[in-house]
Amino acid sequence: MAVGERDPHSGHMTTGHEWNGIKELNTPVPKAVWLSLIVTVIFSVGYWILMPAWPLGKTYTRGLLDNDQKEIVAKRVSAAAEARLGWMRQVETMSYDQIKADPKLIAHVREDGHRLFGDNCAACHGMNATGNPGFPNLVDGDWLWGGSPDAIAHTIAVGINSPASKDTRIGQMMAFGKDDILDNDAVLAVTDYVKTLSDPAWAKGKAVSVAQGREVFAVNCVICHGEQGRGNPEVGAPNLTDQNWVYGGDIGAIYQTIHEGRQGEMPAWEHRLNPVDRKILTVYLLDKGPQP
Repeated sequence: MAVGERDPHSGHMTTGHEWNGIKELNTPVPKAVWLSLIVTVIFSVGYWILMPAWPLGKTYTRGLLDNDQKEIVAKRVSAAAEARLGWMRQVETMSYDQIKADPKLIAHVREDGHRLFGDNCAACHGMNATGNPGFPNLVDGDWLWGGSPDAIAHTIAVGINSPASKDTRIGQMMAFGKDDILDNDAVLAVTDYVKTLSDPAWAKGKAVSVAQGREVFAVNCVICHGEQGRGNPEVGAPNLTDQNWVYGGDIGAIYQTIHEGRQGEMPAWEHRLNPVDRKILTVYLLDKGPQP
């Protein structure tokens, strides 16, 4: 096939290539393609001139517009920090009730508290603060060490059984069975009795065991949990009469707790979070919990 032959059907020249009788047309590049290439080149040259583009060793071409994204981000971060500082000063100086009563301020607390809680507390207590096995629910209003703002703030600051704070709250339940304080029959009996405090129906058919357990409870448990089993926030002893169990409220979990004992630990945040952040967390938890 001769180069430069014109196709009789399309009128285009051919390239001279032929495969099994099929001739390749030398069709021109579409104008739209040329236009897009020209626009791209013009845009690129304009961008190189106006914006930071080319590296030059330790520096770069800054462009006529001097558009420095690093400086822009730094200014935005600084502005956000300044804005945060304004409402944080209010949190620092206002009372807990005043903060909760201020719609704009409590909105900031909810947003920032959610971040603080997610970063520092959610791993144990869950993102919704509803707790996990071994870690208490923080929104049910049933506080181990007291639910007043000051009590919550103090717990956050010093932790529980935390070696990082000399003022940490100390709490431990003895291993009544493991340490042979009670024999297994006594542990079984007091387990039945404790179960009836939150589930009275459990007593059916277990009158003897429950009666024996009540006696064991009076001698060994009342000092911390109280005569009615409602707990004592002064020593972190939980209420045994409700459905809010830290380690589980089924009969097996209760037996294990009594037999093996418990000693939870919570970090002290007084050296990790500043006082304002701890106050924000306190208000955040109070806001999420039952409202008066």
